Amino acid sequence: MIARTLIEKIPSARWRLAEVISKTLYAKAFSNFGQGSVIVAPLKLGGLDRISIGQNVAVFEGVWLEAEPAGSISIGTKTYIGHRAHIHAIGNVVIEENVMITDGVTISSGSHDSQNHDKIQTTGDIHIGRNVFVGEKAIILGGVTIGDNAVIGAGAVVTKDVPAGATVGGVPARVLTSSSNA
Repeated sequence: MIARTLIEKIPSARWRLAEVISKTLYAKAFSNFGQGSVIVAPLKLGGLDRISIGQNVAVFEGVWLEAEPAGSISIGTKTYIGHRAHIHAIGNVVIEENVMITDGVTISSGSHDSQNHDKIQTTGDIHIGRNVFVGEKAIILGGVTIGDNAVIGAGAVVTKDVPAGATVGGVPARVLTSSSNA
């Protein structure tokens, strides 16, 4: 009984510790780090001077956030980034406010050179609009704009722009439903 109670409390304790680290350390390291934002046990953080995080952003365990020298990441207010998400900017990545990025999502504005695998190159900027939901293990590639209120299905690979209000899914992602009220 005591062991179960302690085990169930560990995630809450990790969150409280992350709040302290976020307020004292991350707030000073990032280009901008909004009040109330928390990063819990990241896997990797890189290029912090090129990453801006809005207010009340929740970033969960195992996340990889990295902005290469020619890139930047901007994450809007009230955005949720789930466990093991990977956001890598060789170009620019803009994530607007109220975006839900679920577990295991990859967002990358670059790729490796086909001749020299050590060399990375931009594939274009990424812009994710307001109130977007990105399903588990989806992949969003460079050169893509996702309109406001769109839904990206779990496991989708987004290689082209997504209209506002549309729901997309599949590999490569295609429009499954669209909304004229976006």
